[in-house]
Amino acid sequence: MSLLPQKSSLEPPVLERVNSRADSLDNLSMDNFWLEVENIKQSTEAEQEECGLAEVKTPEEGEAEAAWLQDAGLSDLIGDNAADNGNIVLLSTLTKTQAAAVQRRLDTYSRSRRKKNKQPVRDVRDIFGVINSGEVVPETEESVTTRSQHGLGSSGNTRKSDARGLQDFSDMVRSSGREEIFNTDVAYSEQAAILLKGSLPESRRIKEENTLTKFKLRKGRLGVTRIGDLSPQDMKKIPTLALIELTALCDVLGVELKRNKAIKLKATENRLFGVPLNTLLENDQKLIPNAKVPLILHALLSCLEKKGLDTEGILRVSGSQTRIKNLQQKLESDFYSGLFRWEEVHQNDISGLLKRFIRELPTPLLMAEYLPAFAAVQNIPDLKQRLQALNLLILILPEPNRSTLKALLEFLSKVVAREKKNKMNLWNVSMVIAPNLFMHKALPTKVPEGKEKQLAEGAANVVRMMIHYQDLLWTVSSFLVAQVRKMNESSSRRYQFYDKRIKNLLRKIHTDKDKTEKNEAEPSKIVKVQTSLFLKDSMEVHLNSGTKAADVLRQFQKRLSQNNWNIVNTVHLLKCNGSVESMNLLLCEVGGNIGEHCLDPDTYLLDLYHVNPHAEWIIKQNPSFSWMI
Repeated sequence: MSLLPQKSSLEPPVLERVNSRADSLDNLSMDNFWLEVENIKQSTEAEQEECGLAEVKTPEEGEAEAAWLQDAGLSDLIGDNAADNGNIVLLSTLTKTQAAAVQRRLDTYSRSRRKKNKQPVRDVRDIFGVINSGEVVPETEESVTTRSQHGLGSSGNTRKSDARGLQDFSDMVRSSGREEIFNTDVAYSEQAAILLKGSLPESRRIKEENTLTKFKLRKGRLGVTRIGDLSPQDMKKIPTLALIELTALCDVLGVELKRNKAIKLKATENRLFGVPLNTLLENDQKLIPNAKVPLILHALLSCLEKKGLDTEGILRVSGSQTRIKNLQQKLESDFYSGLFRWEEVHQNDISGLLKRFIRELPTPLLMAEYLPAFAAVQNIPDLKQRLQALNLLILILPEPNRSTLKALLEFLSKVVAREKKNKMNLWNVSMVIAPNLFMHKALPTKVPEGKEKQLAEGAANVVRMMIHYQDLLWTVSSFLVAQVRKMNESSSRRYQFYDKRIKNLLRKIHTDKDKTEKNEAEPSKIVKVQTSLFLKDSMEVHLNSGTKAADVLRQFQKRLSQNNWNIVNTVHLLKCNGSVESMNLLLCEVGGNIGEHCLDPDTYLLDLYHVNPHAEWIIKQNPSFSWMI
């Protein structure tokens, strides 16, 4: 049924257990967890017999690797007609640890194929040299130099080499103070490799203590990229890269990355509960085109925010199961017609509906395939590395799941912020929500005897980290953005590969990099910023090493307010008092080696120009939608 255990009948009463983490794991919270498990069991027992659910089986040797290669965008490397047409671009962006992770999966898949007397599979050695230990061995001295410059998946424009970037990371962590720095310039797996090699003293490794560590997201010269800042076509590349990087990170840390098979369920006749997120969104977008989360979820969360945030025990105190079931049926018939009377529903029943909605999704919100990976995060001893793994897992999730999870976590943060009134602290909330995220009626239960409490605490701690660090987790790491840029550059060139195609590719990249580094010597640059949405003419901007995106927006705001520009459209741009609201504006990088990228206000534009000299810069209006859109 789930990755989480049922309460053991041999276990002593919860209140009599010895609490080893007194400040975060109190007995009342554990009671809440088991009470929630029992509520879930009671509400689903009768329904399980009615729905035809496919049993999830552990994949055989080779099957998991084949599925992994498929998800990683490397399916062309396996099968009888292995080819590299779509893989050479992706593989050329990988770091050493990422390439080693790919090799391990190919080796395992090859062994399974040989056992079944099938044709041999494509070896990744045909694309870049590797040895059995998993360490990448470049083919030539030239490619050694080039991979050291490009192994992090960047275009080579943001730093001189991987070695320099790794050294910067090591120096940065050594000198950091109490507020820990969260670095996204260097691949997480490469950071982990540095730690394991002893480059960083063991005392600096961040253990989880009584209070959650504060992290400061390190902004490089190109600023921070958050989920939603990239164009859809570029975001489609991120899950593939994130999966490869997550696998590489777990390999370095020695953490087993298991996955379930996808769950196949019979279609439901309901309109709201038990309906796939994709289907819900397709229906809801006919009403609200920009909807990112289901309207029913938005309604439930909005209602709870209005009348439930100050209710003592909200989320913990369960409403009547009979009333909740009846309310669910009324919602199915009356929600879209607008006839449902939200004001008449008790807040505890609404919280019960919210949890039921999450549980009854045909596939878990965290995805059946990756629930084991989310659960395994707790096995990583270092807190920063746990967050790195969670960041990658969130990027792997499909967009509807990721947006829905974000909406839920933002609401849970609001519950925690009102702890003084509702008596629900971060740990209480995590204990109640964890079973609803990690338990699913179609998932198997395989829990070692005596591990029930440990696994329950682990699941709740993962939820706690997602709530507390969500601003950190909902970012796209700089090294992943750099890999996307590299993929776009390589794809646009459309190389014709032959026997020594990778050598020629690396030589070409090396030449391009030399040209780019010469351009970086430019102390200043005059560029044009497109403002066609508001003005008929573009705006010339003089860039120097200190010019930021925020400076350009302020300059545009100042010139627009001078009334000597030919204004095309000021709808929603001007406040009622006539002043320009600069927060409504975004500077976007469009084209070149990126689809579209909404820039962090702290982006240094001359650095960005060197990274992507062929892009256009466009000032656009920042959509003032709510979190649901």
